[in-house]
Amino acid sequence: MNITEQLAVTAQSQPEKTAYVFEDKQTSYMELERSVQKFASSLTGMGLKKGDHIALVVGNSPYYVIGLYGALRLGAVVIPINPLYMANEMNYILNDGDVKAVITMDVLLEKFAAIHEQLPGVRNYISCDSGAGSSSLEDHILGPKLHSFTDLVQAGSPGWNPAEWKDDETAIILYTSGTTGKPKGAMLTHRNIYSNAKDVADYLAINGEDRVIAALPMFHVFCLTVALNAPLMNGGTVLILPKFSPSEVFRIAKDHQATVFAGVPTMYNYLLQSGESQGEFANIRLCISGGAAMPVSLLEAFEETFDVQISEGYGLSEASPVTCFNPLDRPRKAGSIGQSILNVENKVVDEFGEELPIGEVGELAVTGPNVMKGYYNLPDETASALKDGWLYTGDMARMDEEGYFYIVDRKKELILVGGYNVYPREVEEVLYAHPNVSEAAVIGVPHPEAGEAVMAFVVSDDSSVTADELAGYCRQHLIGYKVPSEIEFLDELPKNTTGKILRKNLRDQVKQ
Repeated sequence: MNITEQLAVTAQSQPEKTAYVFEDKQTSYMELERSVQKFASSLTGMGLKKGDHIALVVGNSPYYVIGLYGALRLGAVVIPINPLYMANEMNYILNDGDVKAVITMDVLLEKFAAIHEQLPGVRNYISCDSGAGSSSLEDHILGPKLHSFTDLVQAGSPGWNPAEWKDDETAIILYTSGTTGKPKGAMLTHRNIYSNAKDVADYLAINGEDRVIAALPMFHVFCLTVALNAPLMNGGTVLILPKFSPSEVFRIAKDHQATVFAGVPTMYNYLLQSGESQGEFANIRLCISGGAAMPVSLLEAFEETFDVQISEGYGLSEASPVTCFNPLDRPRKAGSIGQSILNVENKVVDEFGEELPIGEVGELAVTGPNVMKGYYNLPDETASALKDGWLYTGDMARMDEEGYFYIVDRKKELILVGGYNVYPREVEEVLYAHPNVSEAAVIGVPHPEAGEAVMAFVVSDDSSVTADELAGYCRQHLIGYKVPSEIEFLDELPKNTTGKILRKNLRDQVKQ
């Protein structure tokens, strides 16, 4: 079984059930299934076949859902790409990923027009109508390579029969942002994608009555699995937001009786700071947080304000992505990413791969049907990440006596101050607990004597707060070598499109 077969099964059993809502328009499972089937059949008419790589450069919309499931129905390999990437960033992924066709929005065509001569492998561009009044496709520089997404869906055959493929064949290649070097393409199989969506849905009890808000970007694996594939797995409804907006999240939650919201910590911070009434979330039974560690003070403040439980979890692209969640049948543990989900095993190991005793900090390793088959065309990097059936995550963690895991920090983010380990998250937790700090990020900077020193970047809604005051506050809660030697105030912290704070950008800023 794979996710497109599951969609067909649901469409047969519940044809009139709403699969998704976009711009307040409802689309049934059978309508979605027919569009997916017809789009897949039209792809074959363009000469595309099983195993070809298709880039999906589309924001949150029905185009993304139909494009993803349609390409997978064909047996193609989908490569989701952030639509906000610059032309040179897309150029690298399209060439490295051996892409044969690109599905994108009409407003992005000029990006591809600028680099199309550097993309000899791309034979087809499929344009999605944004309604922005763009010029005719016939007059475009991409010429005969250019096709209309809408026309392809309309012209396709609903009776087309897809090719068969095996569970261990690659379905999706996710290019990881990484902290250094070029992005790497994590190859996820049909089994990886299906198993993680099913296990997440079952673990979080996402069912046909749930209406899940998809405000995270769908090109990111967190949204792809938790807010799209998981609800579609069990006949739920996806409430698609083109982009995150606190007011729109509250509106759609109220108007469509949303029951589940998934977001990253910065989203929860924006929602908390928005000042909206907690009544907007009256029907929400569960909030899911991932993508980065949530400060405990933020988690507790949000739960108290909106009277809703947040289940914090953990995942990474290479694991499709989820490996842990706080269980729902008992009180969650603040600061913990929870326990291993169904069919997945996590452990904490030392530098030799030996499992560490309870409470000791080491690298988190994971195994299960969700773990990637490797990095595309990178055998050495694959061998480094996958050892004896275990994926080494690069995250430092510890486990308590009840099997709950706690992320301490990224292995590469560790700060060494005079030989002592400082984990940025520990310092950030203290800063977040200060009543006038709304955001904080901590990095290591060179120090002539100690090797490294702790530097903090803070966003505050009170202009009277000083660096000395915050440093004094830290000294009340941290040993001396963990206290930031420098604190800089910013209007906002740099973030990626999922809202994750980018410490790398802050380090680059210090180097300039």
